[in-house]
Amino acid sequence: MSEKFSATLRIGDLSDFIAPSQACIVSLKGLKSNSTKHDKAEVSSSNKQLQTDPVKISLKDCLACSGCVTSAETVMLEKQSLDEFLSNVSKGKPIIISLSPQSRTSLAVHFGISPLQVFKKLTTFLKSLGVKAVFDTSCSRDLTLIESCNEFITRYKYSQSMDDESCKSSLPMISSACPGWICYAEKQLGSYILPYISSVKSPQQTIGSIVKHHVCQELGLRPDEVYHVTVMPCYDKKLEASRDDFVFQVESRDETCENGLRTMEVDSVLTSGEVLELIQLKAEDFKALEESPLDRMLTNVNEEGHLYGVSGGSGGYAETIFRYAAKTLFGRDINGPLDFRTVRNSDFQEVNLEVEGKTVLKFALCYGFRNLQNVVRKIKSGKCDYHFLEIMACPAGCLNGGGQIKSMAGQSPKELIQLLEAAYMENVLVADPFKNPLVKSLYDEWLEQPGSQKAKRFMHTDYHPVVKSITSQLHNW
Repeated sequence: MSEKFSATLRIGDLSDFIAPSQACIVSLKGLKSNSTKHDKAEVSSSNKQLQTDPVKISLKDCLACSGCVTSAETVMLEKQSLDEFLSNVSKGKPIIISLSPQSRTSLAVHFGISPLQVFKKLTTFLKSLGVKAVFDTSCSRDLTLIESCNEFITRYKYSQSMDDESCKSSLPMISSACPGWICYAEKQLGSYILPYISSVKSPQQTIGSIVKHHVCQELGLRPDEVYHVTVMPCYDKKLEASRDDFVFQVESRDETCENGLRTMEVDSVLTSGEVLELIQLKAEDFKALEESPLDRMLTNVNEEGHLYGVSGGSGGYAETIFRYAAKTLFGRDINGPLDFRTVRNSDFQEVNLEVEGKTVLKFALCYGFRNLQNVVRKIKSGKCDYHFLEIMACPAGCLNGGGQIKSMAGQSPKELIQLLEAAYMENVLVADPFKNPLVKSLYDEWLEQPGSQKAKRFMHTDYHPVVKSITSQLHNW
């Protein structure tokens, strides 16, 4: 592996949540590998050239063969590395960082302080390196939730107005925030599942769109002049940021450049673990750092300094949309916690709304590939009766992402998850996304209203079935 890749990531170190069924079809130096993804890093060969030369793998090399679902963690671009981030810092380029609540929770548990303290100390630390602003993806998540609520209502009404065959791909609506799930759906499930997936971008790509299409304009900067980095709990977010769908053309000031410049909504993604590595590299004592005020431009923080957001360590999609749909469609105000019922295991839960003895809303949380595949089979056979599915590839959801800081010595993964779940909502006030003043201002100044043409242009995306090449199919004969 090239030394330019992050030192924290080694192919053999990662553990995916679905068992491989074949060797990786991307051979090295034209030689077929008989190893699975769990031991690719230890491929033996009598060819010394193969052993000594660094191997560079592009994200486009990943064909999501049966075992490569969350294995996007193993497929890195040099532009997605910690070294590349430090290189851009040294160049003095305007850098904006967007921090996910899952990552700040991971750092909080590691350092034994609150997520709010992490946010403020991390702001101090990153700005000492030359970062211009540190934003909060909880803000963009609220925007995705509003767009998702609007999309669900549209789909639900359509399904009620058409016959069963006509509205076949309308429901269930499936959340689109998990790139591991999207990768699997596009490369393994094909066109029959894609129409069910919400067109709303993930919070990462939503804040990427806000930063590059709106904030840059407010600051008087061209999108390609700003280096936008997100901090995420998942290596697959690197894959998501690199999608061609999220690369756009910028008008060039150079008249000789006929085609303009292309830039990404998110230029680079660092995982929680990589940020910890950066802290260990550059900060003598992170806990001793002063706490800086948070950047209010795109951060869910009120006048008293408290963070606000929604319940749910994976974004709260099912809960938020369920409450909104119950109110909008059936006039039911649901106060207090939702009564999620465990169905098969703790990673598969459902909640229902009954009106006059009839189930009118049926939502589910579906985490981990075992549960995911069961649901997919039901959809394919036409036996799925859910209206909405919050699907995440990782067991226990985003707090358990592959890019999170690992458990300490003597600490079980289960104990770590419990600590993360307890810390996630610390110092966070539960608030209605529709009442978020930052989101309201984004609609007023830029997007107009939920579901508008501008909102569809900047906040929504498309999915594409990926057909495996004949070469890849022949390789496994």
